[in-house]
Amino acid sequence: MASKVIPWYKRNRGSQVKSDLAYQYSTKRVVSEQTTQSKSSSKSTRQVQAAATEAMAEPEYTIPVFRQRTSEETGETEEYQRVSTKLEKGLAAIQEELQRMRISTKAQVDSLAIEKEVKEKMYRKVDLLEEIPRMPDFIVALRPHTVWEKMPVKLFCTVLGTPMPVVKWYKGGVPVDPLSAPGKYKIESKYGVHSLIISRCVVSDTADYSAVATNTHGTATSAATVTVRRASGGGWSSQIGIVPRLSGSHFSKLEVSLVHCFPVTFGVEGESASLLCSLVVVPDLPNLPPAIEWYRDDKLLQPGPLVDMSVGGSVARLVLPHLAKDDEGLYTIRVFTKDGTSEHCAYLFVSDATPPVAGAPGAPMSVKAYDINSEYILVAWKPPNTVNEAAITGYFVDRCEGVSDSWVQCNDAPVKVCKYPVHSLKPGHSYRFRVRAVNSAGVSRASRPSHVVTALDAAESAKLEGSHEGVASAPGQPVATRNTKSSVFVQWEAPRHGQQDLMGYYIDGRVVGSKDWFACNHKPFKLNRFVVHGLTPGETYVFRVQAVNVFGLSEESQESGPIAVEPALATPSSPYGISLLNCDGSSMTVSWSSPKRCGGSKIIAYYVDRRDVDSLVWKEVNVNGIMDRVCTVDNLTEGTFYEFKVQAANLAGVGLPSAPSLAMKCEAWTMEQPGPAYDLTFSEVRSHSLVLVWKAPVYTGASAVSGYFVDMAKKGSCEFVALNESSISQRYMQVSGLEEGEWYVFRVRTVNAHGIGRASLVTEAVCARPPPGTKEILTGVDEETGDIFLSLEASDISQTSAFVWSKNYKPIGDCPRVTVTTKGRTSRLSFMNPDKDDLGRYSVLVTDTDGVSASHTLTEDALNSMLELSHAIRNPIVPLKHGLNYEVLEKGHVRFWVQAIKLSPAVTYRFIVNDKELTSGEGHKINHDVSTGVIQMIVDNFTRDSEGTYTMQIHDGKAKAQSSLVLVGDVFLAVLKEAEFQRREYVRKQGAHFSEYLTFTVNEDCTVMLTCKVANVKKETTFHWYKEDEEMVPETPPNVMTGACALPIPLFSRKDQAVYKAVIGDERGKDTSTYDISGQVFDDIINAIARIAGDSASELVLQCTPEGIRLQCYMNYYTEEMKTVWKHKESKIASSEKMRIGGTAEMAWMQICDPSDKEKGLYTIEISDGVKTHARTFDLSGQAYTDAYEEYLRLKAAAFAEKNRGRVLGGLPDVVTIMEDKSLSLTCTVWGEPTPEVTWFKNEQEVASNEHTRITFDGGKFSSLVINQVTPEDSGKYSINVRNKYGGEFVEITVSVYRHGEQIPESKLGQTKMATPAVIPPSKTPTPAPSKTQTPALSMKSPTPASTPKSPTPAPKSPTPAPKSPTPGLKSPTPAPKSPTPTPKSPGFKSPTPFGKSPTPTPKSSTPTPTPKSPTPSVKSPTPPRFMKSPTPPRK
Repeated sequence: MASKVIPWYKRNRGSQVKSDLAYQYSTKRVVSEQTTQSKSSSKSTRQVQAAATEAMAEPEYTIPVFRQRTSEETGETEEYQRVSTKLEKGLAAIQEELQRMRISTKAQVDSLAIEKEVKEKMYRKVDLLEEIPRMPDFIVALRPHTVWEKMPVKLFCTVLGTPMPVVKWYKGGVPVDPLSAPGKYKIESKYGVHSLIISRCVVSDTADYSAVATNTHGTATSAATVTVRRASGGGWSSQIGIVPRLSGSHFSKLEVSLVHCFPVTFGVEGESASLLCSLVVVPDLPNLPPAIEWYRDDKLLQPGPLVDMSVGGSVARLVLPHLAKDDEGLYTIRVFTKDGTSEHCAYLFVSDATPPVAGAPGAPMSVKAYDINSEYILVAWKPPNTVNEAAITGYFVDRCEGVSDSWVQCNDAPVKVCKYPVHSLKPGHSYRFRVRAVNSAGVSRASRPSHVVTALDAAESAKLEGSHEGVASAPGQPVATRNTKSSVFVQWEAPRHGQQDLMGYYIDGRVVGSKDWFACNHKPFKLNRFVVHGLTPGETYVFRVQAVNVFGLSEESQESGPIAVEPALATPSSPYGISLLNCDGSSMTVSWSSPKRCGGSKIIAYYVDRRDVDSLVWKEVNVNGIMDRVCTVDNLTEGTFYEFKVQAANLAGVGLPSAPSLAMKCEAWTMEQPGPAYDLTFSEVRSHSLVLVWKAPVYTGASAVSGYFVDMAKKGSCEFVALNESSISQRYMQVSGLEEGEWYVFRVRTVNAHGIGRASLVTEAVCARPPPGTKEILTGVDEETGDIFLSLEASDISQTSAFVWSKNYKPIGDCPRVTVTTKGRTSRLSFMNPDKDDLGRYSVLVTDTDGVSASHTLTEDALNSMLELSHAIRNPIVPLKHGLNYEVLEKGHVRFWVQAIKLSPAVTYRFIVNDKELTSGEGHKINHDVSTGVIQMIVDNFTRDSEGTYTMQIHDGKAKAQSSLVLVGDVFLAVLKEAEFQRREYVRKQGAHFSEYLTFTVNEDCTVMLTCKVANVKKETTFHWYKEDEEMVPETPPNVMTGACALPIPLFSRKDQAVYKAVIGDERGKDTSTYDISGQVFDDIINAIARIAGDSASELVLQCTPEGIRLQCYMNYYTEEMKTVWKHKESKIASSEKMRIGGTAEMAWMQICDPSDKEKGLYTIEISDGVKTHARTFDLSGQAYTDAYEEYLRLKAAAFAEKNRGRVLGGLPDVVTIMEDKSLSLTCTVWGEPTPEVTWFKNEQEVASNEHTRITFDGGKFSSLVINQVTPEDSGKYSINVRNKYGGEFVEITVSVYRHGEQIPESKLGQTKMATPAVIPPSKTPTPAPSKTQTPALSMKSPTPASTPKSPTPAPKSPTPAPKSPTPGLKSPTPAPKSPTPTPKSPGFKSPTPFGKSPTPTPKSSTPTPTPKSPTPSVKSPTPPRFMKSPTPPRK
């Protein structure tokens, strides 16, 4: 069977060929031990020889199986094809074996060379300080450590001495032997830093460890204590000692890795929280998810209403849908894998929700039921943390049955301890409990309800047996130590008293300099150590602790010492990006990038190692550390390939080495093109841009470097794109147009006159996203010194961070033009004497941060603006809010004043008038007020001599100010006039006077009121009104004691234009106020009236008259002086015979005489008040016009009939008293067109003409009834009926005849009242033209009186209102008379004038119709009374 070839890197421990790292460690350890001793021991030599012998004792090379073919197999084609198909693998194996042989052989030779080299160095090495002997001295001493089980601990120290001391380690006085426990101890000694590493500490490792340094001049010792506390597990949980135990055996055949695990999380009560972990599962089987467990603190979580767990889609998720402070704790996810378990843990903090009452405490937590039985259940809970709230005075316990939400309060008064027995329970019923805390501000939110318990006797129920010691004592003073850049590790001693019932601890913190404490945890933490998260990097904090038991919170502990939030001290990470910058055939110049993490301490040195690619042995390039990140390695062999690696060192020691560089050939560079740029760094990374900075190449080629090209590619892509078409000379470039969140890589190519040189190494990928809390550079001017500065406040900073300022991306360094000052997280770059040479782009980079940087371009305009401000600060002036000004006071005094923005109590000032300084004294009062910044001078008597220039000079410390005011010419005369006026006003106001002069107001009823206000009056003060110097006596006398007087002017019109005057006076004097109501004042009053009238104007109302159609607008008041415009179809209407415009005090109207179809359309009335136009409209068209026109025709006919009907014009009395035998003549004048018929009646019987009674009708105008020699039988009621075809009148006369000798009745004496006619409606006939024909007198018959006439019925005083018109807005001005026969209804309109047959009897009728009551005989007024108006239009 063929031999199996095992690669060298896979050989077991039995192989004598060690790996690169193992061999390097062994050789370096030997070299280190031998170089630190002053004399070589034979034992060390034997160890080197033994190591070389072991390296040489390598088994012979084993021939691969396919190389041991027989001659017979060689001829077989199948075997040849089989070997050919696997040729590629065979060649790889051959190359691997050859490399192994070459390295193995080289290692054997190097081993012997090392032994020789060690011996030579021990005698050749000469220390420069050997001339000054010095005993050992510990520069960095050991420091104590407290760790938990299974955690490593590293003790390190730095020692100096001449000669170099030898350091030995002791544990409890016993030397530490690494060989006694392989893998337990590791001793290192590099570059003067000595360290002892203890792996996986156990409790027995607790001891005093010491490092003893010895040389020929003495011994020095440094000791420290290592304390190991019992805790299993590691990571986050090992810091606080919470490690979940395995819940059982879980076997898995899956390889599971945790990636992107949940961080420290902060939540609020009532909200939800999700903890996610991304998983990489191999193989990924959908139906076989990995076994996962979740823990809170050390308790295994189970799915339920408050906890939701899921695994799927390569994600493990824990969801807490309704957070409470009970959910706070350390959450651990444990994944069972093929090789065991994998864990991750992080803390979840849950803060209090907003309380229902401001200042109320937080909700209690961890409500549990104990001592469960049928009589009572003991409920216990944990108190909330109170930081800034008032102290808790007690608790209320609530219960509810089952899962219902009907809660009942169990205790009437708050209970002060954190436990309460709940009685009055029903046996066999289930209950839940919750607790609320109480303080002086109110009641807190309720806690999370407890689990359901049943009130039954249970012998195994746990009882809560609390001690009676009361509140625990305060814990010991906490000690805070550095942990990470956003967290601090706090530990303390337990309280001396009250530990038996201890529930945990509350930790509070505050920023140094602040008085406000904040809660670090919201659920009592059981252990006496805690990691406080969420702190501001670089900020300084102090902490305190309170113990919690059932009786409440203890007193606060002492505050811890201040501690800045910085990462714990550690060695730096490895450098990276090693590149070759130049090579001359015997030396190579390399550079590298600084570590990404400095370990909390400044990097003090770099160490470079090299080896050729054929060797496994690394050789130190520099024994003493170097600070520059460029190193030239000498004494190299030309043509040999070399690899390099770099280590960084800080106070904590030397960090891990970088990955070996690519193999670089030592070959002299002779190309004409330049070498590569190096040290490519990023700054000012933003969402869409960044700045790339690099350094010039070391090798420039045959000519000087002329420019650079910058290439960019997305991460993972090899397609680079040039960002600049032509080369740029500066060594920086702002790249814009990036996609937010995308990753990019860059490289730089150098150019000279001979072409483009080698490209630089490709940068690490950078994400186009600004660091959290990124801020920009601010510019300003110092208010104290006037210095112009640029300032940046870093969002993230560490103890080792430094602000590096650059101009045009060249470090400024020590420059006399600027100074850099740093205070805390803020750095300021101040310019000493800025000018145009300081213009440019300034940038600042904060080292040892996650890319905190910013830049600002200082332009000429911005610099000039800041120079002006700087000059103002360096040459201070007193800033004036108001320059010198004047003010005339009430007594005619003149006040000169100036106001500064700010004055100090030490301010001095001078007032200078016409080059003469004035001081405070008689006639001048000078003072100032620091609070308001006012300096003033009051001149009591301002006269013509006061004309001139006024100047104020102010001195306030170093600041000065001056302000002047020139009062000459017209300006001075105006001031003088005002001063004299104020003096007169002051004298006037000594007696009764007007505080407000006459003015006008208009009431809602449009009454104009002249008003004024008076002051300084008394009872004897008189007040008078005058109009054009004629005194007016208002109905209500003015009362001056009210302080106000008013004169009403109703129905204001042009006639009220005049000069009005009010005079007030008493023995102290009098005062007069005049008011001229004319011109603009009159127009203002009219406009004010129009404003009220326009607001009150009704809609237009249609009114028909015998003359035409009228549109009316009612308002509070109307006068023709108001600016009123009537429009027809947007055309203004002028008053004419066709269109008449007028109005009354109550309305404005426009009448269309003899309307026709041309007058149809929209009509508008516009009332203007000078500001607003009030418009009302009416659409006179369609049916509205038709109905109105018919009504107009009807009224016109009725008016014509009324005008031409028969009537008695006068001459007849109502009552006649006459002695018998006398002659009685009743004569009257009648009229009508045509001539009316006249009929006389006596006692309703027609009178016939005879010798005794003669009736005459002369000329159609005069009708007489003459009774000769009257007798008592002639007494009676006489009447005359005058009518034509248009109607007539009926007049009654009472005649009384008394005998001779009888006494004339007194009641009849002196009666001269004329008879009142009654109107008789006309007969139903068409309206004819007036006729001139008169009725002949012979047709009149006079009947014999039958009886004594009755007293006539008095006529009514008002007509009957017209009925409603069917057309809206249509009104009729003609009243309807009362008729003995009812008027029939007319179709369409309800007319006030009857259209039926006339009830008037004909002359031949034997019984005349009774005379109706007569209204006013004619309708002359075009405006009907108000009560005749149509109710259709609404009044405003």
